[in-house]
Amino acid sequence: MTRYIPESEAWPQFRWDEKSLAKPLAEVSRRQGRLIGRMEGLGFKLREEAVLRTLTEDVLKSSDIEGEKLDPDEVRSSIARRLGMDIAGLIPSDRNVDGVVEMLLDATSRYNAPLTAARLCGWQAALFPTGYSGMYKIVVGKWRDDVDGPMQVVSGPEGRKKVHYEAPAADRLPAEMKNFLAWFDREKSADPIIKAGVAHLWFVTIHPFADGNGRIARAIADMQLARAENSPQRFYSMSAEIRAQRNAYYEILEGTQKGDLDITNWLQWFLERLDRALLNAEELLANVLAKAAFWERHRDNQINERQRKVLNRLLDGFEGKLTSSKWAKLTKVSQDTAARDIKDLIEKEMLRQDPGGGRSTSYSVIIDAQNNTKKNGGHFT
Repeated sequence: MTRYIPESEAWPQFRWDEKSLAKPLAEVSRRQGRLIGRMEGLGFKLREEAVLRTLTEDVLKSSDIEGEKLDPDEVRSSIARRLGMDIAGLIPSDRNVDGVVEMLLDATSRYNAPLTAARLCGWQAALFPTGYSGMYKIVVGKWRDDVDGPMQVVSGPEGRKKVHYEAPAADRLPAEMKNFLAWFDREKSADPIIKAGVAHLWFVTIHPFADGNGRIARAIADMQLARAENSPQRFYSMSAEIRAQRNAYYEILEGTQKGDLDITNWLQWFLERLDRALLNAEELLANVLAKAAFWERHRDNQINERQRKVLNRLLDGFEGKLTSSKWAKLTKVSQDTAARDIKDLIEKEMLRQDPGGGRSTSYSVIIDAQNNTKKNGGHFT
């Protein structure tokens, strides 16, 4: 009896029930086409803003799935610089941030270029520019060697670890990856969206690197979805949806990897998350349009860069409440300066004071012309 699917004699002959997937696949395809059509109808600047927000979220959430928190402003700045976008408030970015950004942009902007072993090794090296994962030295830029034992996915404290999955031995990797890469670039019979789900599962099951396999698997899926749409522009984030269901993500992976090569359940889950990502992209589109309308309405207002920075943070949908102390911390000014900035925006009808007061007084951006407000506070801590 096999423990994991790579031990099966039939590996990697995946199979799935096409009838069970027909309805969710059709719904995803319909949403995908409608979203792309709506985005293509936007002007260049609005489409650029939508892409920037989507890619920023994708980088942040894919790293967050693995427990790594990146700075949103650094990620946004890194993406904007690499795409040649002219936006205000760019800041320097850490090389770890740049590495994740470079991997995702290479996967999506060069989606039609062959996926090769050298390219994958370059992605993994970009994720770990120092050659360390946390405090541990790891093999970078090449397949893992298993000198410290088999590659296992584990959880729990030392001495009571639970093994969720054990990957194929290192000596199998050249053949395994050659097979996977040939399939990825040559397989034409499978539906391209289904292929994205299969590629994600197949790669993360081989687990060819010492670290970074999850993020690379999600980049490969994004690359295949870009191929399905024949477009480098990303308007929805699968990683954000996977992050929202992280426990379920690991559970469905573990269950599938301990299964019998019937991956119908995994593909159903993948399509559900993709459908949700496309639905959420509709909200992103509404936010981008609302933000554009806000700045158009206030185009004649004279404001400083601090004010513009905070307003953009609010309009980009960060959660939480904006207070004067958080304003001061974010913009690195005194409480008095923060209070003057806020008072000025209230007088210009760009901010309003929320109900309540005292030390917990908070403020919200006014997003429509009738002074109706949406509490879209900044996530400032």
